Amino acid sequence: MSKAKLAGSRLQISEGTREKEKIMNVKGKVILSMLVVSTVIVVFWEYINSPEGSFLWIYHSKNPELGDNGSQKGWWFPNWFENGTHNSQEEEDIEREKEDNEELQLSDWFNPEYIEHYLEEFLTSANRASTNATTNWLAPIVWHSTYKEEVLENYYAHHKITVGLTVFAVGRYIEFYLFNFLSSANKHFMVGQKVIIYVLTDNLSKLPWIKLNTLRTIKIFEIKREKRWQDISMMRMKTISEHVVDHIQYEVDYLFCMDVDQVFMQKYGLETLGESVAQLHSNWYNAHPIKVPYERNNLSEAYIPIGEGDFYYHAAVFGGTPIQVLNIARECFKGIMNDKKNNIEAVWHDESHLNKYFFLHKPTKLLSPEYSWDTNTKRTSEIKAIKMRWAPKYYNILRATHNIEALPL
Repeated sequence: MSKAKLAGSRLQISEGTREKEKIMNVKGKVILSMLVVSTVIVVFWEYINSPEGSFLWIYHSKNPELGDNGSQKGWWFPNWFENGTHNSQEEEDIEREKEDNEELQLSDWFNPEYIEHYLEEFLTSANRASTNATTNWLAPIVWHSTYKEEVLENYYAHHKITVGLTVFAVGRYIEFYLFNFLSSANKHFMVGQKVIIYVLTDNLSKLPWIKLNTLRTIKIFEIKREKRWQDISMMRMKTISEHVVDHIQYEVDYLFCMDVDQVFMQKYGLETLGESVAQLHSNWYNAHPIKVPYERNNLSEAYIPIGEGDFYYHAAVFGGTPIQVLNIARECFKGIMNDKKNNIEAVWHDESHLNKYFFLHKPTKLLSPEYSWDTNTKRTSEIKAIKMRWAPKYYNILRATHNIEALPL
């Protein structure tokens, strides 16, 4: 083939290629234009038909052109697209953010007038101070119907928390009490909140199987078995403090410590949460402090002089923030060990030391006897709703098995 023909052929191919590229470019532009137009139409249609008058994927932020120091704030979409509807949404967002940042005030959820009105006949008696709705240091005493449950639930719906619950189950207490405690806690304790139950036991093989509800977790820890039930009672303060330090403080916002020989009966809820929570003893809540069984040995760390004291607290329930629970457990254990060095054992063991602690460091919230009720005690008119009750006590069986020296050979 001659050079002229070859050059002509190449020229035709080049021109054909350029023609095809032009056609493809045109098609591409047309398709792109159609996509842009259709997108604008869809977006505009969504806007005008949206009940809020704004896009779902547009969010409230600072105007990017003004930067962090700009005085104008609002939607980043151009001003000509505003019809005023989004301003109400902005106000709602600001209001919601303000609510989230606000601390819950006692007056928001606590209604002391109910119990004070109902118990007016008792308030003139000096030995019925615990039937008041507040202490003389202005801590609330939570009775049934003194709290607004819906306010508390709404607040904690916006302030997510995890609540811990420790329970000791050793020896035959496991088979007698643990199943009922766990199954009732699963049903009634802090319903709707994330809960971690810490079971501390000396026999893993006897633990019952419990099908947990949602938001519930059980963590099991093996502990050393003590020879005497009194030592179990007193050494739990040491065990609690160790577990709070090791992991509990990082896992929960509030922590309760409870005896296993109790059964939840009704909703045990958010009204019980506080920085430092004490339980009024159902056998002594309406007694004058001079009559309650404080430790009266002035050589004991748990000593409270006659004529002093506020209330008698039950060691079967106490709680608060993890740091406060740690303080309670450490101070009580320190007092127990100091007594032990001097061959002293407080009359009610860890409960005596707990009462001394709360005498010196007033609790920020008290729970009425309804939250740990002794069913063998005559139920008086102020007890309206039993949240948790004592299980039957079989001390002659249970405590004997923990004294190794008392066991038959």
